[in-house]
Amino acid sequence: MEKTYTGKISINSKGNGFVSFDENEDDAQIPANLTNTALHGDEVEFTLLSKNRWGKMEAKVTKVITRAKTRFVGTIEKDQSGFFLVPDDKRMYKDIFIKHEDAMNAEPNQKVQVEMFPWTDPKLQPQGKVLQIIGIKGDNNTEMHSIVLERGFEIGFPREVEAEAEGLEKSEKPIRADEIKGRRDMRGTLTCTIDPVDAKDFDDAISFKDLGNNEIEIGVHIADVSHYVRTGTALDKEARKRAFSVYLVDRTIPMLPEVLSNDLCSLNPHEDKLSFSAIFVIEKPSEKAQSINIKSRWFGKTIINSDKRFTYEEAQGVIDGKPGPHREELLELNRIAKIFQEEKSRNGAINFETEEVKFRLDETGRPIEVYKKPRLETHKLVEEYMLLANREVAEFIYKAAEKNTSMASIYRIHDLPQTEKILDLSIFLKALGYELPMKKDGTISSRDINALLKQIEGTPNESLIKTATIRSMSKAVYDTKNIGHFGLAYEYYTHFTSPIRRYPDLMVHRVLFNFLTGGPHAKDEFAAYQKIAETSSEQEVRAAEAERTSIKLKQVEYMSERLGQEFEGTISGVTEWGMYIEEVNTRCEGMIKTRDLTDDNYSLDQKNYAIVGERTKKRFSLGDKIKFKVMGADIERKTLDYALVA
Repeated sequence: MEKTYTGKISINSKGNGFVSFDENEDDAQIPANLTNTALHGDEVEFTLLSKNRWGKMEAKVTKVITRAKTRFVGTIEKDQSGFFLVPDDKRMYKDIFIKHEDAMNAEPNQKVQVEMFPWTDPKLQPQGKVLQIIGIKGDNNTEMHSIVLERGFEIGFPREVEAEAEGLEKSEKPIRADEIKGRRDMRGTLTCTIDPVDAKDFDDAISFKDLGNNEIEIGVHIADVSHYVRTGTALDKEARKRAFSVYLVDRTIPMLPEVLSNDLCSLNPHEDKLSFSAIFVIEKPSEKAQSINIKSRWFGKTIINSDKRFTYEEAQGVIDGKPGPHREELLELNRIAKIFQEEKSRNGAINFETEEVKFRLDETGRPIEVYKKPRLETHKLVEEYMLLANREVAEFIYKAAEKNTSMASIYRIHDLPQTEKILDLSIFLKALGYELPMKKDGTISSRDINALLKQIEGTPNESLIKTATIRSMSKAVYDTKNIGHFGLAYEYYTHFTSPIRRYPDLMVHRVLFNFLTGGPHAKDEFAAYQKIAETSSEQEVRAAEAERTSIKLKQVEYMSERLGQEFEGTISGVTEWGMYIEEVNTRCEGMIKTRDLTDDNYSLDQKNYAIVGERTKKRFSLGDKIKFKVMGADIERKTLDYALVA
C-alpha cells in the first residue's frame, strides 16, 4: 500500500502544486494534471511518485481534506452557456461557471464575490453562485473592496453586531460612577496620545509624572476594550473571526464597529476613558546612563483623561524646539526611550526598520504622488514604551502561569531562523560583497544580524539587504507556548497594546485581568486559546497581504500614467526570465524581461545572483543601479514592464 502524506498545498498561477513531505527535502512538485481539484492553501492527502528529469520529487493529490476557501472575487464574463468568474487570485487556476439563475443579475465587467459549489471532479469546470455584486471593475471603491473580500474579510458588520455596539454606547456613556470607583484614577497625571495625522482610533496613551526623589512614573495606558467586548457576545465573536483591522492605502476595515473603535473605546483627548494600564516607576537616568532601572511595576484597570492628541509630526516639532505644549515631558520621555532602544540593541534586538511608501490620491482614488514615509524619533519613542509594556506584561503572565499551570495565555513568539534560509541569505550577501558569520551548527545570533544591518546603513543596497534578511527570518506568530522573541531578543513577549485592532491583545487583557483578580478559567482553556492563536496568525497574514496588494495596485496605477518616462532603480531580483527593478523613490517594482535585452543572449548565474551575457559577459547583478523606462502597466495583474535605458 502506498504511503500517504498530508499537508497544505501551494499552487502557482499555472496550476502546479507544491507540498512539503520531509523537512530535510525540497518540496515535492505536483503537476497541474495531478492536483485532483486541490486549490491553493487546501489541506490535502498525497502520495509520492518519482523524481523528474530535473531531480525534483513529484507527487499526486489523492484527496482534498479541507478547503482553504470557497469564496472567490473576480470579474464576471459571459459566454453562450452562461456566466463565468475570472478570479482575481491568479493561483485560482480555473474559471468558475455560473448559471444565469445564480448570477444575481450581474453584468460583464462587474466585480463580484462568488461561492464555489463542492468541486470533486477535475475533468469538470467548478461551478458557483454570485453572493454579492461589488461594482464596476477599475473603480477605486470596487477594487479596494475586492482586495478585502478576496482575503476573507467583510466590509460591514452584521446588524446584530452593530446593534450591540450602539446599545453599549447608550448604556456605558457617560462612564458610571461605580465603575470609576473600582479603578486607579490617573486623570490628574499628564497624559497624551501620539498617532498618525489620519488616525481615528487611539489605542494607547503615555503618561509622565516626576515623583521627586529622583523617581519618574511612566504609564502606558491602553483602551480597555475588554470592559465593553465581553466573551461570547456577538461583538466578541465577530472580533474573533476578523482578528485584525485591515489597513489599505485609502481606508481602514476595522475589527470593531466605529462606535467602539473611534468613540467609546478610543482614548480621545479631553474625555474620561477606561483603560488598562502598565505603570512603571523608574530611577531618573543620568545623562550617561546606559540602562533604565525599573524600581516598580503595576498593572491594572484605570481611568484617564488625555491632555493632548499629538500627531507624530507635531510631537517631533516640539522635541525639535518648535513652540508647543509639554515640551519638557516629551524631551524626557524621548531621552528615556533612546536609552531603552540602545539597551535593546546591545542585547541583540534586530533593527528591521524599512522604508514605507505613502500615497496622495485625487478625489477618484487615483495616485498623484508616491513618497517615502519618514521615520521620526517620535515613532521610535512610542514604539519603545509599547515594547516595554508588552514585554513586562508577558513576563508577569508567564510567571503567574507557572504558579497556576491550569491557566493559559497567548504570547507573541519569534523562532530562530531555519538553517537552510540562513545559508541562502549568506550566499546572497556574499554575492553583494558581505559576509554573514554563522556557527558550526548553521545557526546565527541576532547580534550578528544586527551587526550586518549596521554595516549596510546608508549604502545603496540597504533596503535590498534588509528585505532579504527579513524574508530569511521565521514568521512571528501567536502561541500559548512561550519560546521568546528572537528578533527583539526578549525572553518574554506578547501583544497587549492594540486591542482595538488586534484580537490577541484583547485576549491578553482578559488573561491579565484574570491573573490579577483570581478570576475563573475554563477546563479547555489551552486548546481554545491555541486555536485563537493559530487563527489570529493566519488572519494576520491575510491582512498584511491585503495591505501589500492595495499598495501594489496604487504603484501600478501611478506608473501607468508615466509610460515612456525614465527613472532610476535598483535590481531587486533576478530570475531566468528577467530581472526585477525597484524604482528608487516610489519603490514601484517592475520587470525587464531577458528576451527584451537584445544586445546579447543572457542567462541566469544563480550562484552569483546575476544575469550574464554569453558573448559580451555583461552582467546585471542584484543591487546594481540602472536607468529604465516604463513600457507597460497591467493594473489587473498588478505588474509593470520596464525596459533598460542604455
